[in-house]
Amino acid sequence: MSHWIILPIVLPLLSGLLLLMGRSSALLRKRLLSLLSTLMLLPLALYLLYLSSDGDYQVYALGNWAAPYGIVLVLDRLAALMLVLTALLALPAVWYASRGDDARGRHFHALFQFQLMGLNGAFLTGDLFNLFVFFEVLLIASYALLLFGGGRARSRAGLHYVLLNLAGSSLFLIALGVLYGVTGTLNMADLAGKVAAAEASEAGLLHAAALLLLLVFALKAALLPLYFWLPTAYSAASAPVAALFAIMTKVGVYAIVRVYTLIFGAQAGLLANVADGWLWPLALATLLLGAIGALAAGKLRTLVAYLVIVSVGMLLAAVSLHTPEALAGALYYLLHTTLVSGGLFLLAGLIRHHRGPAGDHFITAARMLQQPPLGILFFIGAVAVAGLPPLSGFVGKLVLLTAVPAGEQQAWFWAVVLGSGLITIVALSRAGSRLFWKTDESTPAGHRLDPWQLAPTLLLVAVAPLLLSLFARPVMEYTGAAAAQLLVPEGYVAAVLGSEAPLPATILQGGVQ
Repeated sequence: MSHWIILPIVLPLLSGLLLLMGRSSALLRKRLLSLLSTLMLLPLALYLLYLSSDGDYQVYALGNWAAPYGIVLVLDRLAALMLVLTALLALPAVWYASRGDDARGRHFHALFQFQLMGLNGAFLTGDLFNLFVFFEVLLIASYALLLFGGGRARSRAGLHYVLLNLAGSSLFLIALGVLYGVTGTLNMADLAGKVAAAEASEAGLLHAAALLLLLVFALKAALLPLYFWLPTAYSAASAPVAALFAIMTKVGVYAIVRVYTLIFGAQAGLLANVADGWLWPLALATLLLGAIGALAAGKLRTLVAYLVIVSVGMLLAAVSLHTPEALAGALYYLLHTTLVSGGLFLLAGLIRHHRGPAGDHFITAARMLQQPPLGILFFIGAVAVAGLPPLSGFVGKLVLLTAVPAGEQQAWFWAVVLGSGLITIVALSRAGSRLFWKTDESTPAGHRLDPWQLAPTLLLVAVAPLLLSLFARPVMEYTGAAAAQLLVPEGYVAAVLGSEAPLPATILQGGVQ
């Protein structure tokens, strides 16, 4: 049992506690500690990615209590990929914040670390109750981060965000209570066996619990009709907080992928593929309406927030197809969209800072002194997020379009993806013309660009999609292996419960029939 697996949770936890104990005046020391802690997460996540790359499951039993009675952390290819993605996004975000955004209130860096702890824990846990616990950790930290710096807009957005997530948490607990009452366990591997072997008399309650969980995860992921909180919340947050929030919806997507392949997947007997009737139409509707929302946005931050919603629709539409090719393409696209969306939030912060009173609103204003570099960055980000060649957005969309089997689903998917893509291009073109071309004759606004804010923005907006495009083959090989591992859940069950543990016949038959 390797102790490396628990470090992505323990490291930000200890860092957050140290940051809370430090004097509020020692901002420089807090910045250094937060940057160092976040930086250390990256090689740690890469090492765990290496550990998982051979396909073996790494199981960590806390207190050496074996599952299903003890708390377990499980590392597989998908969990390792999400840890790396979190570290790659968090480092530029905290770097950007350390140039002044963290000085607008207290305990920014401690909250940032606690949110990383919640994110990493959600990706590693092998137990549904502990998934709830880590959800609450990251949500509580996100409540404070959203409100960080104060202001009426943030307070209003924060109130809606908190109330909706409290309602979601209540439904989560109800679903867990029903599952535990019927099966006597909340360990995901154990649940996979119990659900697959469930009798007809238990199927109704289990079906209700599965749909409640889907509702909760859909709220976290911002799936239609539960996405209306996201544009207001994300556009009100400070730039580095919004950048980190780019992965928050992906936690909901991750939970749907994990639970509805492992517990309620094709091998789940009477509960097989219980989410299918809901995911496919809602994902396509989310994809289309998110693009329309981006077209109607009145400022850049809101536009980027709607593009996050578009990405959720794209991901969940691919996930609902249940094919290794579609799931592999979805994981590649998840990497691309999370990093680029985070970078665009940072870029929106820079534009807002350099455009004077007009901020990032799509209104005529003075020309920015730093217009050329910011305009180039916006153009690259727009190409990437719209899915145009040669960057990773094009690769991800192409893989997803070719992964859909021929038939009615292919027609719907192609029509919605290409239609929303066209709307997105129009929305981004409109935004670019309003921000950079339609200027008045007043004195140019802004001042010299801070290279320590420009560098992390450049990494996410330009470098990340370029590298993902250049190294698309090895990345796709890894995501393909992760998809294949997800669709054959008996390996996960055997690794967590022990190879000698009896498995139901439906599990032993494999994943997709």
